[in-house]
Amino acid sequence: MFYKFAMISIAAVAAMSAATPLAAAQKNGAIAQDFKLTDMYGKTVQLSDFRGKTVVMEWHNPGCPFVVKHYDSGNMQATQAAARKQGAVWLTINSGAQGKQGYMKGPAAQKLSKDQGMNADHYLLDVKGVVGKAYAAKTTPHMYIVDGAGKLVYQGGIDDKPTANKADIKSARNHVTAALGELKAGKSVSVAQSRPYGCSVKYAS
Repeated sequence: MFYKFAMISIAAVAAMSAATPLAAAQKNGAIAQDFKLTDMYGKTVQLSDFRGKTVVMEWHNPGCPFVVKHYDSGNMQATQAAARKQGAVWLTINSGAQGKQGYMKGPAAQKLSKDQGMNADHYLLDVKGVVGKAYAAKTTPHMYIVDGAGKLVYQGGIDDKPTANKADIKSARNHVTAALGELKAGKSVSVAQSRPYGCSVKYAS
C-alpha cells in the first residue's frame, strides 16, 4: 500500500529527469519518494523493488577526501557488509555530473567497486542529479535509511565525527549502524537526523 503512494511520484521523477529536478527534501516519517536509476551494469533499479526491506542510500564521490576516509579505512565497506548481513539493501548513488569531480560511467564504477571491495547491492548513476536533488542530498557521503514500511527514518552523516581523519572513525558513533540495529530490535531510531558532512554533491547546476 505504501508504495502505491510512492509510485505516484515515479512518473513525476521520470518526467522531471528530463526537465527541472525536484527541489523538495524528503521528510523523516514520510513515505520515501520512489525512483528509478541505472546501475553500473546498465540495469534499471527501482526503490520500490525492495518493498518490505530496509534500504540504505549512500551518496558517493570517489574523489572526495571524506569519502576516501571511509573507504580507505574500510569503514564504509564494513558498514555496508553489516547492513546487508542484517537483510538491508544498500544503494550507493553517484550524482556527479559529467565534467565534475567524481563523475563516472559504468565501467569505471565497476572497476572502482572491485578495487575497493565495495559491498553495496547496487552502484547507481544519477548523472542528471534528479534523485539527489529530490532527496536534497548535499554531501558525499550523505546517508538515508528507508524502513520496511517505506518510510524515511534517518538522514544525515554516517557518523558524528565530521572530519577527513581516518583516526576519528574508531571513536565515532556510526549513525547508520546504530539506526539499523535499533530497527532490527523493533525500536524507533534514536538519532533520526544529523548534520551530513563531506564534499558538496557535484550536480550539473
